Amino acid sequence: MAASLLRLHFHDCFVKAGGPSWEVPLGRRDSRDASLNGSNNNIPSPSNTLNRILTKFMLQGLDLVDLVTLSGGHTIGDARCTSFKQRLYNQSGNNLPDYTMDQSYAAQLRYKCPRFGGDQTLFFLDYVSPTKFDNSYFKNLLASRGLLNSDQVLGENPASFALVRLYAQNNEIFLEQFARSIVKMGNISPLTGNMGEIRKNCRKINS
Repeated sequence: MAASLLRLHFHDCFVKAGGPSWEVPLGRRDSRDASLNGSNNNIPSPSNTLNRILTKFMLQGLDLVDLVTLSGGHTIGDARCTSFKQRLYNQSGNNLPDYTMDQSYAAQLRYKCPRFGGDQTLFFLDYVSPTKFDNSYFKNLLASRGLLNSDQVLGENPASFALVRLYAQNNEIFLEQFARSIVKMGNISPLTGNMGEIRKNCRKINS
């Protein structure tokens, strides 16, 4: 129940923001436990390399197309200063910034994300249209204005860069593929047999 409600809520929020609609698969069982360490190990971090991110996606049955497409979800939402601060001041551990980032954009970020302090300050992942689900995220990447390191690295690989460029040019193709990839991600490792449960109360496991 909780898993299905979350899926429906997620879908409706995306559609309301201008994103694509898709048939939401329902009936997924809820887990009886959760693991913070497991989540942190399996979900890509903002500082991961492209190869590291792709490896994590492939372990879940997702491919490069899914990776680039689902990264486009960063067209809405925020990130904390601490998630990208190293790009502004110490990208490679040599106290130098990430010069692949557009420097006028970097200067704007430094204003509210200083070297010391401000770690919890929030910044739009897509500063162009932060509340609209569209392809501005990919246009930002082409302008070297991806906020997170894990965003901008999509331009380092010829295959991923080709997708970035395609989606930046054609919003409809991006939206169509996003609908396919989000369903694919939602079908990762469903609980079957005696695994999991259908919760009577979304906030807690069944007694």
